[in-house]
Amino acid sequence: MQLSPPGGGPSASVLGEIAAAVVDGRGTVLHWSRGAEALLGLTAAEVCGRPVGHLLADASERSGSGAGEPLPARAGRAVLRHRSGGAVEVVFQVVPWQDSSFLVLACPARSATDWEQGAALLRALLAQGRIGIGIHDTDLTVVRTNITSEVFGGPGLPVGGRLAEVMSPQDAEEAEAGLRRVLGSGVPLVGHEQRMRSPQVPGRRWSFSLSALRLEDAQRRPSGVAVLLADATASERARRELELRYQASVRIGASLDVRDTAQSLVDVLVPAFADLGSVDLAEAVLEGDEPPRSVGGGDLHMRRAAVASAAGPWPAPLVQPGEPNPPYPDHPVLRSYQRGETVIGDRAAYVEALGAPEVIRLVVPEDGRSAIAVALRARGLLLGSVDLWRTDRSAPFDRQDADLLAEIASRAALSVDNARRYTREHRAAVALQQRLLPPAATDAPAADTAGTYLPAGGGAEVSGDWYDVIPLPSLRAAFVVGDVIGHGLAATATMGRLRAAIQTLADLELDPGELLAHLDDLVARLASEADPEEQDAIGATCLYALYDPVTGRCTVASAGHPPPVVVPPEGPPRVLEELSPGPPLGVGGMPFEATTIELAPGTVLALYTDGLVEGADHDAAAGLRRLNDRLAAHCRPGRPLQEIGRAVLSRAGERPPRDDVALLLARTRVLPAGATAAWEFPADPAVVADAREVTARQLADWGLDDLAFTTELVVSELVTNAVRYAGGPVGLRLIRDHVLVCEVTDPSNTQPRLRRARWADEGGRGLFLVAQLTARWGSRYDRSGKTIWTEQALPGAAPLT
Repeated sequence: MQLSPPGGGPSASVLGEIAAAVVDGRGTVLHWSRGAEALLGLTAAEVCGRPVGHLLADASERSGSGAGEPLPARAGRAVLRHRSGGAVEVVFQVVPWQDSSFLVLACPARSATDWEQGAALLRALLAQGRIGIGIHDTDLTVVRTNITSEVFGGPGLPVGGRLAEVMSPQDAEEAEAGLRRVLGSGVPLVGHEQRMRSPQVPGRRWSFSLSALRLEDAQRRPSGVAVLLADATASERARRELELRYQASVRIGASLDVRDTAQSLVDVLVPAFADLGSVDLAEAVLEGDEPPRSVGGGDLHMRRAAVASAAGPWPAPLVQPGEPNPPYPDHPVLRSYQRGETVIGDRAAYVEALGAPEVIRLVVPEDGRSAIAVALRARGLLLGSVDLWRTDRSAPFDRQDADLLAEIASRAALSVDNARRYTREHRAAVALQQRLLPPAATDAPAADTAGTYLPAGGGAEVSGDWYDVIPLPSLRAAFVVGDVIGHGLAATATMGRLRAAIQTLADLELDPGELLAHLDDLVARLASEADPEEQDAIGATCLYALYDPVTGRCTVASAGHPPPVVVPPEGPPRVLEELSPGPPLGVGGMPFEATTIELAPGTVLALYTDGLVEGADHDAAAGLRRLNDRLAAHCRPGRPLQEIGRAVLSRAGERPPRDDVALLLARTRVLPAGATAAWEFPADPAVVADAREVTARQLADWGLDDLAFTTELVVSELVTNAVRYAGGPVGLRLIRDHVLVCEVTDPSNTQPRLRRARWADEGGRGLFLVAQLTARWGSRYDRSGKTIWTEQALPGAAPLT
């Protein structure tokens, strides 16, 4: 006779591993279950009617357990003999049965150990209060759990309930999605970071380390999911705070712009720390000045510098960026904040402190729940403040938050103060440079010009790049561009000294090569006056071009500077490659060679500094090709030079230049043929009368009879001096534009001097008389002598070019 489960099939539960037998009081087997058959491989027919002792594997025990002897024990372990001859260790239990018989239950010792240990483990887990345990069935309904309201300080997890009953819908959906993956795949979920918000505890957030594994029945079919939760809220908060400190150290202070620094600060804090944030700065700080030392309420002269909102746009009712803050009432909390204390409060406290509804509307957000404010203080100065709000979606600020914000604000205040001090220096440097540079555009008989200066870093830095247009006698003009080593005020000051020196040397009408030689001596002297550690940092490059609109010739010399680009009225641009540059200024000991070229009317001469052609690739040749391409694309006859300059410097999609850029464009002109007249005379006193005669006739042809007497007198004095002291030949040239230029050339290099003759002197009054009759006069030298020139104003005359 056999014992079997209902239905005659194998059990799907753990009880399927239990073997059962009924024995009488003498130890004879009366009944034998199918579980027993499966355990030992022996049928009921083979076992029933025989002593139970014959089932033991140990022969000595088996011989002493024959029929008529009671069972060896009521419970314990035994080693039974399998049909195959192997040994099977079991755990058994003897239970009294009917009619003085006994029911013997046995299972494999391994399974019993698993059941005992599993039960002990489950009891231990459910009994402790630091790890949350939840057992869910295949529908994710809670079957068993130890999670009560005391475990994590939140809502308990009810048996028979679902996660959505204690978690927000978003958090519950995320958690159940992970459990379904475990249930479907069998792959455990280990150490998953699960955040939890509960509608039962508004504003509170938890962070859990969640692990889950699939539960299976005896047939290896999924029967549920076991979930283990460890509270990681404190460690998660510590991690967030560490990340916030790191982001603050990396992002705040990367810019030297005050507003950018303020925006970096509020971007770090929102949304990682707060839902709404603003930074207010003193108006003086925004200008680069120190803020006033004042405390108390009233108009604090604060202006909103930066804002951030985790929900999107900044709320419209609040003070907007760039707007001033309203006056605040004098309140103890305000004074505490001004002393540097971190203030924490809720909406009600802010409403009570501010009082006036119009101020509350501008300062307190409608959904604001908890606020924290800290002052930005550096070197004892109140630079501004940081105001943060958390809404109903977030937990209120606490003292730990206040300590963290105070630490970040302290570092940020130093960055704001550094940016403020840089703003002040930058403003002074820009103002100095603007006053040192010439007008952006000029219009002269020699050329119309347009200059552009682009600071490095999109305006963050200024240095010593400069350009200049110097009007010279006889309607000529000098075009200058230069680049001083270094950045900042020192470079700007050096640039100013060099520009003044060039203007002075240009008035001496020196050859471009000779002018650069004198300038080289000046830079060497400046270096010798500097501190020893700064001497190697003083230097410059310079290009000087002298243009004569009468001849259309341009003489160019370079001191280590890139060559200019010549853009003819028709044809492609070309680099002046025939120019032989000398060393940079300050090197000394090397000559500067000048190159003369002919320029057609309307030719554009482009002078620039190396920042324009040295891009991120540091390939000057490629940069020069790009410049040529831009000039070819934008430089058209008749197009204003300022438009061309802006187009050439346009850097759409490119980063700001790493070095300063100065660009000077000059569109040359040539005087009409009828605007000049020239003669040459031998060194004979009789030619003075001839010179006067041709001068009077030419002035009559030009309709300048009113200037005939004065001009004849000037020509007479200059020609007489040339014949008397210099010899021949003597050249005379008249140039008419908006002024009348008179030039007398002789072969002598003797410097003419203006002196005051005494009453008894018979001569020495010629140059004095010339100086009185003209607007200005002077002399210049060339390889074959000198030229004395004079200028007379022509009232109401416009340039002929």
